[in-house]
Amino acid sequence: MSLLIPGRQLVSFGRPSSWFVCRQCLRQQPQLASSRVLGSLRQPRRHVSKTATSTTSTATTRRLGSSTVFFSISARASMSTAAQAAGQVSKPKRTFPEATTSKSVAYWLLGSAASVFGIVVFGGLTRLTESGLSITEWKPVTGSLPPLTQEHWESEFEKYRASPEFKMLNSHMDLAEFKKIYFMEWTHRLWGRFIGLSFVLPAAYFIARRRVSVPMARTLVGISGLIGFQGFIGWWMVKSGLTDDLFAPGSHPRVSQYRLTAHLATAFVCYSWMLLAGLSVLKTRRLLAKPADAMKLVETLKQPAMVRFRGSVTALTALVFTTVLSGALVAGLDAGLIYNEFPKMGLGLTPPASELWDKFYSRKEDGSDLWWRNMLENPSLVQLDHRILATTTFSAVLALFFYARRGRVAAVLPKDARKGATGLVHLVCLQAALGISTLIYMVPVPLAAAHQAGALALLTGTLVLGQRLRVPQSTLRLIQKKLAEMPKH
Repeated sequence: MSLLIPGRQLVSFGRPSSWFVCRQCLRQQPQLASSRVLGSLRQPRRHVSKTATSTTSTATTRRLGSSTVFFSISARASMSTAAQAAGQVSKPKRTFPEATTSKSVAYWLLGSAASVFGIVVFGGLTRLTESGLSITEWKPVTGSLPPLTQEHWESEFEKYRASPEFKMLNSHMDLAEFKKIYFMEWTHRLWGRFIGLSFVLPAAYFIARRRVSVPMARTLVGISGLIGFQGFIGWWMVKSGLTDDLFAPGSHPRVSQYRLTAHLATAFVCYSWMLLAGLSVLKTRRLLAKPADAMKLVETLKQPAMVRFRGSVTALTALVFTTVLSGALVAGLDAGLIYNEFPKMGLGLTPPASELWDKFYSRKEDGSDLWWRNMLENPSLVQLDHRILATTTFSAVLALFFYARRGRVAAVLPKDARKGATGLVHLVCLQAALGISTLIYMVPVPLAAAHQAGALALLTGTLVLGQRLRVPQSTLRLIQKKLAEMPKH
Protein backbone atom coordinates (compact mmCIF):
# COMPACT_ATOMS: atom_id res chain seq x y z
CA MET A 1 0.00 0.00 0.00
CA SER A 2 2.87 2.37 0.67
CA LEU A 3 3.88 2.03 -2.95
CA LEU A 4 0.41 3.05 -4.12
CA ILE A 5 0.28 6.20 -2.02
CA PRO A 6 2.90 8.18 -4.01
CA GLY A 7 1.28 7.20 -7.29
CA ARG A 8 -2.15 8.26 -6.04
CA GLN A 9 -0.74 11.59 -4.89
CA LEU A 10 1.00 12.14 -8.22
CA VAL A 11 -2.11 11.39 -10.18
CA SER A 12 -4.22 13.70 -8.04
CA PHE A 13 -1.74 16.52 -8.24
CA GLY A 14 -1.13 15.93 -11.91
CA ARG A 15 -4.67 16.93 -12.76
CA PRO A 16 -5.32 20.59 -13.68
CA SER A 17 -5.82 22.86 -10.69
CA SER A 18 -8.99 24.28 -12.24
CA TRP A 19 -10.64 20.89 -11.44
CA PHE A 20 -10.34 21.58 -7.71
CA VAL A 21 -10.40 25.40 -7.43
CA CYS A 22 -13.10 27.73 -8.81
CA ARG A 23 -12.15 30.06 -11.62
CA GLN A 24 -12.89 33.19 -9.57
CA CYS A 25 -10.30 32.14 -6.98
CA LEU A 26 -7.81 31.47 -9.75
CA ARG A 27 -8.32 34.97 -11.17
CA GLN A 28 -8.03 36.63 -7.77
CA GLN A 29 -5.00 34.61 -6.51
CA PRO A 30 -2.93 33.50 -9.51
CA GLN A 31 0.38 33.58 -7.64
CA LEU A 32 -0.97 31.49 -4.75
CA ALA A 33 -2.14 28.79 -7.16
CA SER A 34 1.29 28.62 -8.76
CA SER A 35 3.03 28.27 -5.38
CA ARG A 36 0.77 25.35 -4.41
CA VAL A 37 1.55 23.56 -7.64
CA LEU A 38 5.28 23.96 -7.13
CA GLY A 39 4.97 22.78 -3.54
CA SER A 40 3.13 19.69 -4.60
CA LEU A 41 5.83 19.01 -7.16
CA ARG A 42 8.49 18.84 -4.46
CA GLN A 43 6.48 16.74 -1.96
CA PRO A 44 6.10 13.57 -4.09
CA ARG A 45 9.74 13.62 -5.04
CA ARG A 46 10.86 13.63 -1.39
CA HIS A 47 8.38 10.90 -0.49
CA VAL A 48 9.46 8.67 -3.34
CA SER A 49 13.16 9.01 -2.50
CA LYS A 50 12.55 7.91 1.11
CA THR A 51 10.15 4.94 0.57
CA ALA A 52 11.49 3.35 -2.63
CA THR A 53 13.32 -0.01 -2.11
CA SER A 54 16.06 -1.53 -4.20
CA THR A 55 13.86 -4.41 -5.40
CA THR A 56 11.22 -2.15 -6.92
CA SER A 57 13.40 0.81 -8.05
CA THR A 58 13.01 0.13 -11.76
CA ALA A 59 9.20 -0.11 -11.68
CA THR A 60 8.89 2.90 -9.42
CA THR A 61 11.18 4.96 -11.63
CA ARG A 62 9.02 4.19 -14.64
CA ARG A 63 5.86 5.16 -12.78
CA LEU A 64 7.50 8.36 -11.55
CA GLY A 65 8.74 9.20 -15.01
CA SER A 66 5.36 8.81 -16.63
CA SER A 67 3.57 10.61 -13.79
CA THR A 68 6.12 13.45 -13.79
CA VAL A 69 5.66 14.03 -17.49
CA PHE A 70 1.88 14.10 -17.04
CA PHE A 71 2.18 16.44 -14.10
CA SER A 72 4.63 18.74 -15.90
CA ILE A 73 2.20 19.29 -18.76
CA SER A 74 -0.71 19.89 -16.37
CA ALA A 75 1.32 22.29 -14.23
CA ARG A 76 2.33 24.32 -17.24
CA ALA A 77 -1.30 24.58 -18.31
CA SER A 78 -2.34 25.66 -14.82
CA MET A 79 0.42 28.26 -14.59
CA SER A 80 -0.44 29.56 -18.06
CA THR A 81 -4.12 29.93 -17.06
CA ALA A 82 -3.14 31.76 -13.89
CA ALA A 83 -0.82 34.09 -15.82
CA GLN A 84 -3.55 34.94 -18.29
CA ALA A 85 -5.96 35.68 -15.45
CA ALA A 86 -3.36 37.91 -13.78
CA GLY A 87 -2.85 39.78 -17.06
CA GLN A 88 -6.54 40.43 -17.41
CA VAL A 89 -6.78 41.78 -13.88
CA SER A 90 -3.76 44.06 -14.15
CA LYS A 91 -4.64 45.51 -17.58
CA PRO A 92 -4.77 49.33 -17.20
CA LYS A 93 -7.98 51.16 -18.04
CA ARG A 94 -8.04 53.99 -20.56
CA THR A 95 -8.57 57.34 -18.81
CA PHE A 96 -9.43 60.86 -19.97
CA PRO A 97 -6.38 63.05 -20.70
CA GLU A 98 -5.70 66.17 -18.67
CA ALA A 99 -6.03 68.35 -21.76
CA THR A 100 -7.27 67.95 -25.31
CA THR A 101 -4.33 68.44 -27.66
CA SER A 102 -5.35 66.29 -30.62
CA LYS A 103 -5.14 68.12 -33.93
CA SER A 104 -7.84 65.92 -35.40
CA VAL A 105 -10.29 67.07 -32.72
CA ALA A 106 -9.39 70.72 -33.30
CA TYR A 107 -9.75 70.54 -37.08
CA TRP A 108 -13.02 68.64 -36.78
CA LEU A 109 -14.43 71.36 -34.49
CA LEU A 110 -13.29 74.13 -36.83
CA GLY A 111 -14.71 72.26 -39.81
CA SER A 112 -18.05 71.93 -38.02
CA ALA A 113 -17.99 75.66 -37.28
CA ALA A 114 -17.35 76.38 -40.97
CA SER A 115 -20.33 74.20 -41.87
CA VAL A 116 -22.54 76.16 -39.46
CA PHE A 117 -21.25 79.40 -41.02
CA GLY A 118 -22.36 78.09 -44.41
CA ILE A 119 -25.82 77.04 -43.27
CA VAL A 120 -26.37 80.45 -41.65
CA VAL A 121 -25.71 82.15 -44.99
CA PHE A 122 -27.82 79.61 -46.85
CA GLY A 123 -30.61 80.07 -44.33
CA GLY A 124 -30.56 83.76 -45.13
CA LEU A 125 -30.94 82.94 -48.81
CA THR A 126 -33.86 80.64 -47.99
CA ARG A 127 -35.60 83.47 -46.16
CA LEU A 128 -34.82 86.09 -48.81
CA THR A 129 -36.25 83.89 -51.59
CA GLU A 130 -39.35 83.22 -49.44
CA SER A 131 -38.72 79.48 -49.57
CA GLY A 132 -38.91 78.72 -45.86
CA LEU A 133 -42.65 77.97 -45.80
CA SER A 134 -42.68 75.67 -48.83
CA ILE A 135 -42.45 72.50 -46.68
CA THR A 136 -45.43 72.49 -44.36
CA GLU A 137 -44.51 69.40 -42.32
CA TRP A 138 -41.65 68.40 -40.05
CA LYS A 139 -40.36 64.88 -40.69
CA PRO A 140 -36.88 64.58 -39.15
CA VAL A 141 -36.23 61.10 -40.63
CA THR A 142 -38.48 60.51 -43.63
CA GLY A 143 -38.12 64.13 -44.74
CA SER A 144 -34.53 63.48 -45.75
CA LEU A 145 -35.70 62.45 -49.22
CA PRO A 146 -37.49 64.84 -51.60
CA PRO A 147 -40.59 63.79 -53.54
CA LEU A 148 -39.56 61.14 -56.07
CA THR A 149 -42.69 60.79 -58.18
CA GLN A 150 -45.13 63.14 -59.84
CA GLU A 151 -47.81 62.01 -57.43
CA HIS A 152 -45.66 62.94 -54.44
CA TRP A 153 -44.91 66.36 -55.94
CA GLU A 154 -48.61 67.01 -56.47
CA SER A 155 -49.29 66.04 -52.86
CA GLU A 156 -46.65 68.45 -51.52
CA PHE A 157 -47.88 71.24 -53.77
CA GLU A 158 -51.44 70.66 -52.57
CA LYS A 159 -50.32 71.12 -48.96
CA TYR A 160 -48.54 74.36 -49.86
CA ARG A 161 -51.63 75.66 -51.71
CA ALA A 162 -53.51 75.46 -48.41
CA SER A 163 -50.98 77.75 -46.65
CA PRO A 164 -51.50 81.49 -46.07
CA GLU A 165 -48.39 82.35 -48.08
CA PHE A 166 -49.73 80.73 -51.25
CA LYS A 167 -53.25 82.16 -50.98
CA MET A 168 -52.13 85.73 -50.19
CA LEU A 169 -48.80 86.07 -52.03
CA ASN A 170 -48.08 83.21 -54.45
CA SER A 171 -51.45 82.23 -55.89
CA HIS A 172 -49.98 82.52 -59.39
CA MET A 173 -47.27 79.90 -58.68
CA ASP A 174 -47.22 76.66 -60.69
CA LEU A 175 -45.55 73.33 -59.88
CA ALA A 176 -42.26 74.18 -61.61
CA GLU A 177 -41.86 77.34 -59.54
CA PHE A 178 -42.85 75.47 -56.40
CA LYS A 179 -40.08 72.94 -56.96
CA LYS A 180 -37.48 75.73 -56.88
CA ILE A 181 -38.47 77.06 -53.47
CA TYR A 182 -39.09 73.51 -52.19
CA PHE A 183 -35.52 72.46 -52.98
CA MET A 184 -34.16 75.56 -51.24
CA GLU A 185 -35.89 74.67 -47.98
CA TRP A 186 -35.19 70.95 -48.39
CA THR A 187 -31.46 71.62 -48.88
CA HIS A 188 -31.43 73.83 -45.80
CA ARG A 189 -33.02 71.10 -43.70
CA LEU A 190 -30.78 68.38 -45.14
CA TRP A 191 -27.72 70.49 -44.36
CA GLY A 192 -28.93 70.78 -40.78
CA ARG A 193 -29.26 66.99 -40.53
CA PHE A 194 -25.75 66.60 -41.93
CA ILE A 195 -24.34 68.98 -39.32
CA GLY A 196 -26.06 67.03 -36.57
CA LEU A 197 -24.78 63.63 -37.69
CA SER A 198 -21.28 64.84 -38.56
CA PHE A 199 -20.95 66.31 -35.08
CA VAL A 200 -22.77 63.90 -32.77
CA LEU A 201 -21.22 60.68 -34.12
CA PRO A 202 -17.56 61.84 -33.98
CA ALA A 203 -18.22 63.42 -30.57
CA ALA A 204 -19.46 60.08 -29.25
CA TYR A 205 -16.37 58.37 -30.68
CA PHE A 206 -13.91 60.84 -29.18
CA ILE A 207 -15.55 60.59 -25.77
CA ALA A 208 -15.79 56.77 -25.84
CA ARG A 209 -12.13 56.44 -26.89
CA ARG A 210 -11.00 58.97 -24.26
CA ARG A 211 -9.47 61.25 -26.89
CA VAL A 212 -10.66 64.41 -25.14
CA SER A 213 -10.47 65.78 -21.61
CA VAL A 214 -13.46 65.78 -19.25
CA PRO A 215 -14.22 69.53 -19.76
CA MET A 216 -14.03 69.07 -23.53
CA ALA A 217 -16.31 66.04 -23.31
CA ARG A 218 -18.88 68.18 -21.52
CA THR A 219 -18.50 70.84 -24.21
CA LEU A 220 -19.14 68.29 -26.97
CA VAL A 221 -22.23 66.99 -25.20
CA GLY A 222 -23.51 70.55 -24.76
CA ILE A 223 -22.99 71.42 -28.42
CA SER A 224 -24.71 68.19 -29.47
CA GLY A 225 -27.73 69.10 -27.38
CA LEU A 226 -27.75 72.61 -28.80
CA ILE A 227 -27.78 71.26 -32.35
CA GLY A 228 -30.85 69.17 -31.58
CA PHE A 229 -32.51 72.14 -29.90
CA GLN A 230 -31.77 74.25 -32.97
CA GLY A 231 -33.67 71.80 -35.16
CA PHE A 232 -36.69 72.10 -32.90
CA ILE A 233 -36.50 75.92 -32.95
CA GLY A 234 -36.34 75.85 -36.74
CA TRP A 235 -39.64 73.99 -37.02
CA TRP A 236 -41.13 76.12 -34.23
CA MET A 237 -40.27 79.17 -36.34
CA VAL A 238 -41.70 77.73 -39.58
CA LYS A 239 -44.88 76.70 -37.79
CA SER A 240 -45.54 80.33 -36.86
CA GLY A 241 -45.91 81.17 -40.58
CA LEU A 242 -48.53 78.50 -41.17
CA THR A 243 -51.17 79.52 -38.61
CA ASP A 244 -54.76 80.27 -39.64
CA ASP A 245 -54.80 83.76 -38.11
CA LEU A 246 -52.53 84.90 -40.95
CA PHE A 247 -55.56 84.66 -43.26
CA ALA A 248 -57.06 87.70 -41.52
CA PRO A 249 -57.28 90.91 -43.59
CA GLY A 250 -54.19 93.09 -43.24
CA SER A 251 -52.00 90.18 -42.11
CA HIS A 252 -48.73 89.35 -43.83
CA PRO A 253 -47.85 85.64 -44.10
CA ARG A 254 -44.39 85.39 -42.55
CA VAL A 255 -42.75 83.75 -39.57
CA SER A 256 -42.64 85.40 -36.16
CA GLN A 257 -39.76 87.84 -35.84
CA TYR A 258 -39.21 86.62 -32.28
CA ARG A 259 -38.79 83.02 -33.37
CA LEU A 260 -36.61 84.02 -36.30
CA THR A 261 -34.36 85.93 -33.91
CA ALA A 262 -34.18 82.93 -31.56
CA HIS A 263 -33.31 80.65 -34.50
CA LEU A 264 -30.52 82.93 -35.68
CA ALA A 265 -29.20 83.53 -32.15
CA THR A 266 -28.97 79.79 -31.48
CA ALA A 267 -27.07 79.27 -34.73
CA PHE A 268 -24.61 82.04 -33.79
CA VAL A 269 -24.11 80.57 -30.32
CA CYS A 270 -23.54 77.10 -31.76
CA TYR A 271 -21.00 78.47 -34.25
CA SER A 272 -19.20 80.48 -31.57
CA TRP A 273 -19.03 77.50 -29.23
CA MET A 274 -17.52 75.25 -31.91
CA LEU A 275 -15.06 77.92 -32.99
CA LEU A 276 -13.78 78.69 -29.49
CA ALA A 277 -13.50 75.00 -28.62
CA GLY A 278 -11.40 74.29 -31.70
CA LEU A 279 -9.18 77.32 -31.19
CA SER A 280 -8.63 76.42 -27.53
CA VAL A 281 -7.32 72.96 -28.48
CA LEU A 282 -4.81 74.44 -30.93
CA LYS A 283 -3.76 77.11 -28.43
CA THR A 284 -3.23 74.58 -25.65
CA ARG A 285 -1.12 72.45 -27.98
CA ARG A 286 0.96 75.45 -29.01
CA LEU A 287 1.52 76.68 -25.46
CA LEU A 288 2.51 73.27 -24.13
CA ALA A 289 5.09 72.94 -26.91
CA LYS A 290 6.95 75.98 -25.52
CA PRO A 291 6.07 76.28 -21.82
CA ALA A 292 8.69 78.94 -21.08
CA ASP A 293 7.29 81.31 -23.72
CA ALA A 294 3.77 80.45 -22.55
CA MET A 295 4.55 81.62 -19.00
CA LYS A 296 5.87 84.92 -20.38
CA LEU A 297 2.56 85.38 -22.24
CA VAL A 298 0.62 84.61 -19.06
CA GLU A 299 2.56 87.23 -17.11
CA THR A 300 1.92 89.76 -19.88
CA LEU A 301 -1.81 89.13 -19.91
CA LYS A 302 -1.98 89.63 -16.13
CA GLN A 303 -0.91 93.26 -16.35
CA PRO A 304 -3.62 95.84 -15.49
CA ALA A 305 -3.54 97.41 -18.95
CA MET A 306 -4.27 94.05 -20.55
CA VAL A 307 -7.07 93.31 -18.10
CA ARG A 308 -8.85 96.52 -19.10
CA PHE A 309 -8.27 95.88 -22.79
CA ARG A 310 -9.63 92.35 -22.45
CA GLY A 311 -12.74 93.71 -20.76
CA SER A 312 -13.21 96.13 -23.66
CA VAL A 313 -13.05 93.28 -26.16
CA THR A 314 -15.64 91.33 -24.16
CA ALA A 315 -17.99 94.32 -24.15
CA LEU A 316 -17.48 94.76 -27.90
CA THR A 317 -18.37 91.10 -28.49
CA ALA A 318 -21.62 91.55 -26.57
CA LEU A 319 -22.38 94.71 -28.59
CA VAL A 320 -21.82 92.91 -31.90
CA PHE A 321 -24.10 90.06 -30.83
CA THR A 322 -26.82 92.50 -29.77
CA THR A 323 -26.57 94.26 -33.13
CA VAL A 324 -26.97 90.89 -34.85
CA LEU A 325 -30.18 90.24 -32.89
CA SER A 326 -31.57 93.63 -33.87
CA GLY A 327 -30.76 92.81 -37.49
CA ALA A 328 -32.79 89.60 -37.16
CA LEU A 329 -35.76 91.67 -36.02
CA VAL A 330 -35.31 93.92 -39.07
CA ALA A 331 -35.33 90.85 -41.32
CA GLY A 332 -38.35 89.31 -39.60
CA LEU A 333 -40.42 92.49 -40.01
CA ASP A 334 -39.12 93.34 -43.50
CA ALA A 335 -38.10 96.67 -41.99
CA GLY A 336 -35.34 97.06 -44.56
CA LEU A 337 -37.92 97.83 -47.21
CA ILE A 338 -38.78 101.22 -45.70
CA TYR A 339 -36.67 104.39 -45.38
CA ASN A 340 -34.22 103.29 -48.05
CA GLU A 341 -31.80 106.15 -47.57
CA PHE A 342 -28.87 106.86 -45.27
CA PRO A 343 -28.14 108.57 -42.95
CA LYS A 344 -31.56 110.22 -42.96
CA MET A 345 -34.89 108.51 -42.41
CA GLY A 346 -37.36 110.60 -44.36
CA LEU A 347 -37.00 114.31 -43.62
CA GLY A 348 -34.70 113.93 -40.64
CA LEU A 349 -32.31 111.61 -38.91
CA THR A 350 -35.28 109.88 -37.26
CA PRO A 351 -38.97 109.47 -38.16
CA PRO A 352 -41.58 111.48 -36.24
CA ALA A 353 -42.10 110.51 -32.61
CA SER A 354 -45.74 109.67 -33.28
CA GLU A 355 -44.62 107.07 -35.79
CA LEU A 356 -41.95 105.62 -33.51
CA TRP A 357 -44.28 105.23 -30.51
CA ASP A 358 -47.49 104.28 -32.30
CA LYS A 359 -50.36 103.16 -30.04
CA PHE A 360 -51.39 100.69 -32.73
CA TYR A 361 -48.85 98.18 -31.42
CA SER A 362 -49.99 98.40 -27.80
CA ARG A 363 -52.28 95.60 -26.63
CA LYS A 364 -53.08 96.85 -23.14
CA GLU A 365 -55.57 99.58 -22.39
CA ASP A 366 -53.22 101.39 -20.02
CA GLY A 367 -50.47 101.43 -22.66
CA SER A 368 -47.89 99.82 -20.34
CA ASP A 369 -46.53 97.72 -23.19
CA LEU A 370 -46.29 100.65 -25.62
CA TRP A 371 -42.53 101.18 -25.43
CA TRP A 372 -41.28 97.60 -25.69
CA ARG A 373 -43.79 96.49 -28.32
CA ASN A 374 -42.83 99.40 -30.53
CA MET A 375 -39.14 98.57 -30.06
CA LEU A 376 -39.73 94.95 -31.12
CA GLU A 377 -42.71 95.13 -33.50
CA ASN A 378 -42.76 98.61 -35.07
CA PRO A 379 -40.70 98.39 -38.30
CA SER A 380 -39.75 102.08 -38.19
CA LEU A 381 -38.39 101.95 -34.64
CA VAL A 382 -36.78 98.54 -35.20
CA GLN A 383 -34.82 99.90 -38.16
CA LEU A 384 -33.80 102.98 -36.17
CA ASP A 385 -32.59 100.77 -33.32
CA HIS A 386 -30.51 98.73 -35.73
CA ARG A 387 -28.99 101.88 -37.24
CA ILE A 388 -28.05 103.15 -33.77
CA LEU A 389 -26.54 99.83 -32.71
CA ALA A 390 -24.65 99.42 -35.98
CA THR A 391 -23.23 102.95 -35.76
CA THR A 392 -22.24 102.33 -32.14
CA THR A 393 -20.52 99.09 -33.10
CA PHE A 394 -18.61 100.82 -35.91
CA SER A 395 -17.45 103.56 -33.55
CA ALA A 396 -16.51 101.07 -30.82
CA VAL A 397 -14.30 99.06 -33.16
CA LEU A 398 -12.46 102.18 -34.29
CA ALA A 399 -12.06 103.28 -30.65
CA LEU A 400 -10.64 99.87 -29.73
CA PHE A 401 -8.19 100.08 -32.62
CA PHE A 402 -6.78 103.40 -31.44
CA TYR A 403 -6.84 102.26 -27.81
CA ALA A 404 -4.65 99.30 -28.77
CA ARG A 405 -2.00 101.62 -30.22
CA ARG A 406 -1.60 104.09 -27.42
CA GLY A 407 -0.20 104.15 -23.92
CA ARG A 408 0.53 101.09 -21.84
CA VAL A 409 -1.65 98.80 -23.94
CA ALA A 410 0.50 99.35 -27.03
CA ALA A 411 3.66 98.53 -25.03
CA VAL A 412 2.48 95.13 -23.81
CA LEU A 413 -0.14 94.03 -26.36
CA PRO A 414 0.91 90.73 -28.03
CA LYS A 415 1.58 90.85 -31.74
CA ASP A 416 -1.25 88.50 -32.70
CA ALA A 417 -3.74 90.57 -30.67
CA ARG A 418 -2.60 93.75 -32.43
CA LYS A 419 -3.25 92.04 -35.78
CA GLY A 420 -6.67 90.95 -34.55
CA ALA A 421 -7.62 94.54 -33.66
CA THR A 422 -6.55 95.67 -37.14
CA GLY A 423 -8.58 92.89 -38.75
CA LEU A 424 -11.66 94.06 -36.86
CA VAL A 425 -11.39 97.48 -38.49
CA HIS A 426 -11.38 95.90 -41.94
CA LEU A 427 -14.36 93.70 -41.11
CA VAL A 428 -16.49 96.47 -39.60
CA CYS A 429 -15.83 98.79 -42.56
CA LEU A 430 -16.88 96.07 -44.98
CA GLN A 431 -19.97 95.27 -42.92
CA ALA A 432 -21.01 98.93 -42.76
CA ALA A 433 -20.67 99.26 -46.53
CA LEU A 434 -22.75 96.11 -47.07
CA GLY A 435 -25.44 97.29 -44.67
CA ILE A 436 -25.83 100.71 -46.25
CA SER A 437 -25.83 99.22 -49.75
CA THR A 438 -28.46 96.66 -48.79
CA LEU A 439 -30.69 99.42 -47.44
CA ILE A 440 -30.29 101.83 -50.35
CA TYR A 441 -30.90 99.17 -53.02
CA MET A 442 -33.96 97.81 -51.16
CA VAL A 443 -32.57 94.49 -49.96
CA PRO A 444 -31.36 92.66 -53.08
CA VAL A 445 -30.71 88.99 -52.34
CA PRO A 446 -26.90 88.90 -52.96
CA LEU A 447 -26.21 92.01 -50.87
CA ALA A 448 -28.52 90.94 -48.06
CA ALA A 449 -26.93 87.49 -47.85
CA ALA A 450 -23.46 89.05 -47.87
CA HIS A 451 -24.54 91.41 -45.09
CA GLN A 452 -25.63 88.46 -42.95
CA ALA A 453 -22.33 86.69 -43.63
CA GLY A 454 -20.48 89.88 -42.72
CA ALA A 455 -22.23 89.98 -39.35
CA LEU A 456 -21.01 86.48 -38.52
CA ALA A 457 -17.53 87.34 -39.80
CA LEU A 458 -17.39 90.40 -37.53
CA LEU A 459 -18.47 88.31 -34.55
CA THR A 460 -15.75 85.82 -35.48
CA GLY A 461 -13.17 88.58 -35.39
CA THR A 462 -14.15 89.67 -31.88
CA LEU A 463 -14.16 86.07 -30.64
CA VAL A 464 -10.72 85.34 -32.07
CA LEU A 465 -9.31 88.54 -30.58
CA GLY A 466 -10.76 87.71 -27.17
CA GLN A 467 -9.40 84.17 -27.34
CA ARG A 468 -5.90 85.49 -28.01
CA LEU A 469 -6.07 87.52 -24.82
CA ARG A 470 -6.91 84.59 -22.54
CA VAL A 471 -5.18 81.51 -21.15
CA PRO A 472 -7.60 79.14 -19.38
CA GLN A 473 -6.73 78.06 -15.84
CA SER A 474 -6.64 74.40 -16.88
CA THR A 475 -4.05 75.19 -19.54
CA LEU A 476 -2.05 77.29 -17.07
CA ARG A 477 -1.87 74.38 -14.62
CA LEU A 478 -0.57 72.08 -17.35
CA ILE A 479 2.07 74.65 -18.32
CA GLN A 480 3.25 74.93 -14.74
CA LYS A 481 3.32 71.15 -14.40
CA LYS A 482 5.38 70.76 -17.55
CA LEU A 483 7.84 73.42 -16.40
CA ALA A 484 8.26 71.60 -13.08
CA GLU A 485 9.03 68.34 -14.92
CA MET A 486 11.66 69.92 -17.17
CA PRO A 487 15.28 69.38 -16.09
CA LYS A 488 16.95 72.42 -14.60
CA HIS A 489 20.25 73.47 -16.16
